[in-house]
Amino acid sequence: MFFFIGGIQPKTVTIEKQARSCPSCGHFDVSLKRVDHYVSLFFIPLFPVKRGVPFLICENCNTVLDERGYSMGAEHPVGEKRCPSCGREVDTDFAFCPYCGKTLS
Repeated sequence: MFFFIGGIQPKTVTIEKQARSCPSCGHFDVSLKRVDHYVSLFFIPLFPVKRGVPFLICENCNTVLDERGYSMGAEHPVGEKRCPSCGREVDTDFAFCPYCGKTLS
């Protein structure tokens, strides 16, 4: 009897760090990544099967953009308020950010 313990698993690959600002929060922590699929044996990736589409992701607020910098969907849910300075989620009735102390607009 023979058992195969393996399959296809996704793996996020960082292609390069981009020196551009995030349109959502303004930070310069944007990385070019893609999700590749690998054939794995005993949870060890052996070789790639499919390469994913490159995308940009902000390391601060997790905004996902396409390779040209355009939004790939909703950046955050409707009704959610974020600090324009640090990009963190704050309650809608706050006048100042509890994380960085900046005025919320």
